[in-house]
Amino acid sequence: MKRTLLALCLSLAALSLAPPSSARAETVHFVTEEYPPFNFTKDGAIAGVSVDQVHAIAKAAGLDYTIEIMPWARAFALAEHQPMHCVFTATHTEERHDRFRWVEPLVQDVMVLVKRKGGGVAVHTLEDAMKLRIGAQRDDFAVGLLTAKGFRDIDLAADIDITLGKLLSGRIDLMPTSLKTFESMIAAGQPVEKAMVMDGQIFGLACNRQMPEAIHARLQAELDKLVLEGGQDRIFAAHGLANPRTAANQTKK
Repeated sequence: MKRTLLALCLSLAALSLAPPSSARAETVHFVTEEYPPFNFTKDGAIAGVSVDQVHAIAKAAGLDYTIEIMPWARAFALAEHQPMHCVFTATHTEERHDRFRWVEPLVQDVMVLVKRKGGGVAVHTLEDAMKLRIGAQRDDFAVGLLTAKGFRDIDLAADIDITLGKLLSGRIDLMPTSLKTFESMIAAGQPVEKAMVMDGQIFGLACNRQMPEAIHARLQAELDKLVLEGGQDRIFAAHGLANPRTAANQTKK
């Protein structure tokens, strides 16, 4: 009987010391799209230079987390409207700045306008490009950037594969993408070529504004550490890529 009472007392004490359910760790949901080499599906798994960085910093921060691929518009909307959601690889634009908590940089890259190889399209200036049919992904950063530069009637698609299909079939003349994604297209044997280079961009995690500051700070601190200790460069190298940020810094020296 004494043993039973002792066990009961110990159990009650343990329960009283346990944190309430509201204090337990919440799961962070990282959502993204098919956009190689940053995030894509390979052999049934989600891979890419940004995905590897998200795994690294989330684990180092001690977070419970998930990563899911979906159409960009849906991923973007979830991060903007649902707590504990972050979308990547998101471009940090002026228009988006106050809509999210940012963790960056996952990538620093430039944007290029891409054309179909042998398609007979000649582009030397933005004015030339504005006279042509251009396509992009719904809610992609490029849409806002192109609109701000005066582009109109942008042909919108759900994801980059659909946009690329339109380009290759001749339904559009140009598509914007990052330089690294363009290089990935070339490596995959896609018949595309660079039309012109546009502005440089910083890409990162765009997290919901209700993300707890403590979690946001831990993610940023771990990304800062990954960059400073060379982990980001090693991730790029593991994918057979040079880190654009490192290359740019070396050029400046």
